[in-house]
Amino acid sequence: MTISKGPQVFPRAEYLRRLAAVKSEMERRDIDALVVSSPSNIAYLTGHTAYSWYVPQGLVISAQEDEPTFILRQCDAPAALHQTFLSPSNVIGYPEDLIANPNRDGYDVIIDFLLDKGFARRGVGLEPGFLTLKTGQAQEKFKTRLSNKTVADFSKAIDWIRLIKSDLEISVMREAAAIADAAIMRAAEVIRPGVREADAAAEIIGTLVRGANGKPGTALAHFLLCASPRTGTCHIRWTEDTFRDGSQVNLELAGVRHGYTSALMRTYIIGKPSDRLRRIHEAEAAGLEAALKTARVGATCSDVANAFYNTIEKMGFRKDSRCGYAIGIDWSEPTASLRDGDMTLLKPNMTFHLMLGNWVEEDFGYVISETFRVTETGGEALTRAPRKLFEL
Repeated sequence: MTISKGPQVFPRAEYLRRLAAVKSEMERRDIDALVVSSPSNIAYLTGHTAYSWYVPQGLVISAQEDEPTFILRQCDAPAALHQTFLSPSNVIGYPEDLIANPNRDGYDVIIDFLLDKGFARRGVGLEPGFLTLKTGQAQEKFKTRLSNKTVADFSKAIDWIRLIKSDLEISVMREAAAIADAAIMRAAEVIRPGVREADAAAEIIGTLVRGANGKPGTALAHFLLCASPRTGTCHIRWTEDTFRDGSQVNLELAGVRHGYTSALMRTYIIGKPSDRLRRIHEAEAAGLEAALKTARVGATCSDVANAFYNTIEKMGFRKDSRCGYAIGIDWSEPTASLRDGDMTLLKPNMTFHLMLGNWVEEDFGYVISETFRVTETGGEALTRAPRKLFEL
């Protein structure tokens, strides 16, 4: 029995539009075929989000073919048939005896496919950073076996194409944002004196899975809960401790829909906040507003960052790290950053996580953020949780 196609997140035309943009870049670089190995880029071009990148796999895009061909481990092929828009003939599972085989692996199957189809007349593009297992050896295998072809580095080219979202993608990111909002509000209900951090985390994570507005979360992204006395940390998880009167909690989480991620950060305090905490909240909230107003079409990432930095400095605070980054499929897209000097020009439907975590000392920090899209009039926040210091 053949596995059935699952509901498609986007119509076929949307995937073909994305592929056309990639093929245009391939033509500009004089490349006949491209082997896409980044899981995020494979998701972008096919809809595949299953966990299969732990062993060699590749999405082969040819200038000669409308659809790409996805070559992956045999036991993972049914998930690709189910999730993607690809025709069954364009999903190829390679044999299990190639797993942990010291002489031949899945990349050999991909190279055989390129040679058999004649797809590599001028050159082949690779994403070297995402060649699974012993990257240097894998890249060398392509160069050796395609010795009479040009093997070109195609790193981040698709990521830059992904930076501008379609309206369909924005709709999915709104769904993810609603899930993040629901989790932030659930946190305000369960963070209480006497509650274990682990139990609160379980409730909040449960909301991220159950979702919002009838749309469940389809994956879990990073979940970071930094409670007193660890609020000066930025990337720590829940512990075995119990909340108590005076505990501060810095929460960073994200809703996920079909790979698309909308991140959100808020700060909670059990009891009355200190003057220092209240002042940094007021400064960061003002900086957030200034940054969103600046994030309009035609501005640069640097303009947005400096609107934030200048605002909080006037109010007595500094932030040394960048204040945001491109977001979409996965938490962070490795392209534009909201930092001084990044002259990336903002265009409609670029999406960013305006991440205003500020870790002032080893035992003191504060967080607030929004996921937003660029519009003609400024940044439109997709996340909608109250921009307040949650006093519990």
